[in-house]
Amino acid sequence: MIETLFRFAGGIGLFLLGMSLLTDGLKDFAGPWLRTQLLRFTGTPYKAFASGFLATLFIQSSSATTVAVIGFVSAGLLTFPQALGAVFGASLGTTATGWIVALVGLKFKLGLYVLPLLVVGVFLRLLGRGRQVFLGNSLAGFALIFVGLEFMQLAMQGLTQQLDLTSLEGGGVAASILAVVLGVVLTVLVQSSSATVATTLTAVSSGTISFDLAAGVVIGAAIGTTITGVLAALRASVSARRTAIAHVVFNLVTGLLALILLPVLLAAVRGLQAWTQWSEPAIGLAAFHSLFIGLGVAIFLPNASRFARWIERLVPDRGPAWTQYLDAAVRHVPAVAIVATERALRETARAVCDELHAGLTLGEWNSRSSDFEPTVREIQEYLEQLPVAPDDQAMVRERVEQLHALDHLQRLSARLQPPFTLQQVLQDPLMLDAVAICRRALQLSRESFQDKLGPELAAELDGCAERLKRFREERRLETINESALGRRSPASTLQFLDALRWLDRTAAHAAKISLYLR
Repeated sequence: MIETLFRFAGGIGLFLLGMSLLTDGLKDFAGPWLRTQLLRFTGTPYKAFASGFLATLFIQSSSATTVAVIGFVSAGLLTFPQALGAVFGASLGTTATGWIVALVGLKFKLGLYVLPLLVVGVFLRLLGRGRQVFLGNSLAGFALIFVGLEFMQLAMQGLTQQLDLTSLEGGGVAASILAVVLGVVLTVLVQSSSATVATTLTAVSSGTISFDLAAGVVIGAAIGTTITGVLAALRASVSARRTAIAHVVFNLVTGLLALILLPVLLAAVRGLQAWTQWSEPAIGLAAFHSLFIGLGVAIFLPNASRFARWIERLVPDRGPAWTQYLDAAVRHVPAVAIVATERALRETARAVCDELHAGLTLGEWNSRSSDFEPTVREIQEYLEQLPVAPDDQAMVRERVEQLHALDHLQRLSARLQPPFTLQQVLQDPLMLDAVAICRRALQLSRESFQDKLGPELAAELDGCAERLKRFREERRLETINESALGRRSPASTLQFLDALRWLDRTAAHAAKISLYLR
């Protein structure tokens, strides 16, 4: 018995190691291309569903797909309803592991024949360069999956003779619930629904467990797999928590629905087996897994927008909306992270321009620059922690432009609380033209941060700073001459010049931010 349990534990370990190597290898080998394709085909929840399904089918990891989707939502590249479509697709895509195990792993004894593939993978991992290392990881992982399956099969044959589960056969609803709980516990312990499903397929194939009880374990695996996401999202961004909760609700509702409709679904699977003449119980169990997940998708996907609104009310935004895109989960994906910082810069700059425009229009300055200091500091720290890629010229250029924009944003936000004397001078009739030009520059800059600035308005914005600069030079000489002739006191002259300088630099900083982010 001890030897059998050791063999079984070793089989699960090899399977998990193989899945990890295969997933990580494929992610790294085809990562940039895969992320591009996942992002390209996510215009609607239905397209996002197809993208999530195909991505998970390729890399054999719904968690990897979900993490990528969370990053896209955090960076503002996907809306939350679109992300839900991808999550639903990932849930259905992960059932492909069961099909691979049932059709290939259990039907053909490949444990011995994949060992040369394992050797090739190890050599590529040790001696290869660049993407060859990632390919080596994938090949080694693929081989270890089938080696692990063969160990589990041998262990199950021993357990069949030593473990008697016949007492649960006629347990009815109670036995089904117990099987679901067993599936949840196994998945939480091994942190992989794929491993639980593979173990269950091996068990039902060897006759260790009945088909009906195996179906309950698979339902439990679907519910248990959400625990990992919940634990990972406890201290994550709002987008990550929303996605994790949506994943939990989807799998929980789908699992409970499958448990309620278990007799109907089992009858449907048996009918399908009779029609296709596929009598192997493992294939039937893989079909059952896909069937009840597909049922959940059919219910949730058409209602993705309403479901998303409910989740958003359940997990509202907290803290400044300007930095909602700065998710730590996407820092390891520079192409997405650099977009996240750009979004944060745009939103923060838009808010600062709104406050400055309102102050110049109403003469009331309610905001303090200190309100934006933590935001600017958070953007700066996030940008500093992004990985540097000197060989990627486009990334380097974007990073330089964002640093310029951040510098001007810091200076612009510092002008949100002008001195009281400056506020008085801004009401001077001689200052009205300069105030109007500055307000126009702020308005155009705000539109540029929302991608609403056409070529003509962009040219106007670029000219605003130049007009204010000329206005300041002309008024400077006139005001100094008036002071020399005794028509204006030296104190009011200096205050007037300070106000002109304030308007000039405010418009210049806003225009520069727009230029670097345009």
